[in-house]
Amino acid sequence: MSRSKRRKVASPLPMRDGVSASHVWLGEGNWPNVLAFMAARFPAVSEAEWAARMERGEVVDLEGTRLRPDSPYRRGTCIFYYRELAHETPITFAETILYQDEHILVADKPHFLPVIPTGRFVRETLLVRLKHKTGLSDLTPIHRLDRETAGVVLFSHNLATRGIYQSLFQKRAMDKVYEALAPTRPDLTFPLVRRSRMVDGEPFICMTEVEGEPNSETHIEVLECLGELSLYRLHPVTGRKHQIRLHMAALGMPIVNDAFYPVALPCKGDDVSRPLQLLAREIRFTDPITGAMRHFVSERSLNFVP
Repeated sequence: MSRSKRRKVASPLPMRDGVSASHVWLGEGNWPNVLAFMAARFPAVSEAEWAARMERGEVVDLEGTRLRPDSPYRRGTCIFYYRELAHETPITFAETILYQDEHILVADKPHFLPVIPTGRFVRETLLVRLKHKTGLSDLTPIHRLDRETAGVVLFSHNLATRGIYQSLFQKRAMDKVYEALAPTRPDLTFPLVRRSRMVDGEPFICMTEVEGEPNSETHIEVLECLGELSLYRLHPVTGRKHQIRLHMAALGMPIVNDAFYPVALPCKGDDVSRPLQLLAREIRFTDPITGAMRHFVSERSLNFVP
């Protein structure tokens, strides 16, 4: 089965409290049974826990048939299961829905809330919260924000038109504006444009700039000088990971409370006392379905407290 077909499979398990079932395809292997494979594939979950989930009917194949601990391992089988965490840190900051129609949903994300399930967060993510709140099982983000960044996020919940909205980002037809608090640079002339070649850096989660043809571009202007800090308006023309954060740091204006740039600091864990002062303020685009101009603005604000 091709990769493209694998992405389109429908889950026989229903959405549960906003959490859609995950799936894994079985490839070549000599596992004695499904239980042995699942325990090895997901070592954070014990064999006993996988067996208990199977007994509850929470591990099934593509046809919805319950898989048991002794079910044979068969190449080409697609297994559906719910991803669960033994402990998940509650995130007390709330998201809001700015807009919803038959095709899209626009949310205003708080700082510290991941957009999608990843790592140590499943239920405490924007996607799962919105699915639970709206019942929209096909909800999918069209773009992403870092967990540390707050602001406007666009979602699709209509499979028939999802690709049309996704193409807006591919064609750079989506105008995104950010705001950031960062050190004042009276020696620089604004507005200015930062172009550079960005590649993966160290640690792996960070990006870095290298010599070569630019693959990233950010337009920067000063909205207000607040003394040692200034409020900046940023327009990323491209959408590289951590682009704004890296560009600001490279200009000697690291965003307030940035734990990655210019230097990656030790993990803050569950500390939410120092939010990154970066906000996805607005998104503007021509709706590809209706032709209407869409303009969505975050209701949040940056508020640095030293």
